[in-house]
Amino acid sequence: MYTNLKIALWRSGIHQNRLAHALQLDEAILSRIVNGLREPTPDQRNKIAIYLKADEQWLFARDVEFLKRRSNPADGSQED
Repeated sequence: MYTNLKIALWRSGIHQNRLAHALQLDEAILSRIVNGLREPTPDQRNKIAIYLKADEQWLFARDVEFLKRRSNPADGSQED
């Protein structure tokens, strides 16, 4: 998940569908990018960063905790 991208969208008040339209991206593709289910191309990363007036590396920094949960699904046990 790209948490910083979500934050930037929220702060800017721009809805994903508006951003997708402005960048001529399919809304489903942008949604997958935002939720970390699809890697954006270098061109898409650049366009999104420019549109949101944000640092590209910051926008696309991975949420490490999300990746851990995704690769190691809960096994039902609890840690004390």
